[in-house]
Amino acid sequence: MLELRKLVTQTEEIHIEGGRVADPPLVMHGVAAVLPNPWAGHGFVDDLRPVIMNLAPQLGAVLVPRLVEMCGGADAVEAYGKAAMVGTSGEVEHASAFIHTLRFGNVFRDAVGGTAYLSFTNTRGGPGATLS
Repeated sequence: MLELRKLVTQTEEIHIEGGRVADPPLVMHGVAAVLPNPWAGHGFVDDLRPVIMNLAPQLGAVLVPRLVEMCGGADAVEAYGKAAMVGTSGEVEHASAFIHTLRFGNVFRDAVGGTAYLSFTNTRGGPGATLS
């Protein structure tokens, strides 16, 4: 069962970029989930698949409806991406495993009718770290 510690949503409006007015403004939305790392402190884990196959679709089921709602519906989505961060007691592969599976990505693609590649970033960070 997915242990959701926190859900964070963000909306950003860009009105002027590079000295040019954006009309209408560019609106970007993000939804992030904070989860415990089931492999934290274990170092190398031989097979992440059993946990990922179970939890990745659950994570998609939490994030995607919220994001689509924030966007004003699936038809309003013009571009998309994904990101994952793991804490200092985990491996980057622990975070990336959640988002680099069709069991996660297809939840989003199916919701918005997308067929394109999901751009991504993966990183490790301590308390207060940001994704860029």
